[in-house]
Amino acid sequence: MNIKDAQSKIMSVKENIDKVIIGKDEVKKFLLTAFFSDGHVLLEDVPGTGKTMLSKALSVSIDSKFSRIQFTPDLLPADIVGLNIYNRTKESFEFVPGPIMTNILLADEINRATPRTQSALLEAMQERQVTVDGESRKLMDPFFVIATQNPVETAGTFPLPEAELDRFMMMLSIGAMSVEEEVKMLTLYDSKEPIEEVSAVITEEEIAEVKALSEKVYVHPDLVNYIARIAEATRNDSSTIMGVSPRGSIALMKAAKTYALIEGRDYVIPEDIKTLSVPVLTHRILYINRKDKASKEQYLKSIVERISVPTEDFNAR
Repeated sequence: MNIKDAQSKIMSVKENIDKVIIGKDEVKKFLLTAFFSDGHVLLEDVPGTGKTMLSKALSVSIDSKFSRIQFTPDLLPADIVGLNIYNRTKESFEFVPGPIMTNILLADEINRATPRTQSALLEAMQERQVTVDGESRKLMDPFFVIATQNPVETAGTFPLPEAELDRFMMMLSIGAMSVEEEVKMLTLYDSKEPIEEVSAVITEEEIAEVKALSEKVYVHPDLVNYIARIAEATRNDSSTIMGVSPRGSIALMKAAKTYALIEGRDYVIPEDIKTLSVPVLTHRILYINRKDKASKEQYLKSIVERISVPTEDFNAR
């Protein structure tokens, strides 16, 4: 598989999602960037904006298993990862897998569960495995978590711990539709369910090939330094209580490589990093004005803007 083939495959998945979700092209590209980078996505939106449908469209497009967990205050870790149950006939314990044993996992309203239950996802997201009664079990490949959360000020929610937020490659928001987009959506859903017309357009083998190709995308040493300087600026700024972690820097570089592939390039440019800095880094910063997400995004953009951008010709090898 070459660059053009990989780009074509990724865009065919996007075109599938286009059949179900109107507009929001940037969000779709970011979602696919995270998916082909082996990352996970946190969607912060009010109910009814298309989060579940977006997840299902992605799942159907790659012919994979899809599971949905509705997070509630009484949800337990075992309800997610599974548990061992004694079989009296066989006189032994048998593992009953939880919904996490899937390819695409929609963790709906994740911040309605207690931190103890939320933490059940940590090992799965980072290590691609779960441990039950001391025995570790590998998860399916690919494994992709799309978690949704209500705005923090919504009643009955528990803010996600910083350690858990750091496991998400990106934090995205679908947001409200324009009038024109909503008219198209109403027309589209008037007499049919578009998801029923979506079929698989990429195999698991092709997904692995695309991921392997993205790892080979070239990142100039000056751009590696650029990413490090952005992260350092967030850690040293007086407005942050906690800046971007090394995991965040790695996530930004991996995402930039996949984003470059989506754009049809085998090399990263500064604009890739600037474009991805907000969705990849914003949720990793503990800002003094913690509740004001818009303010934190503007703050991060101001940091990125004041970091000098490498000007070398990155086409040259």
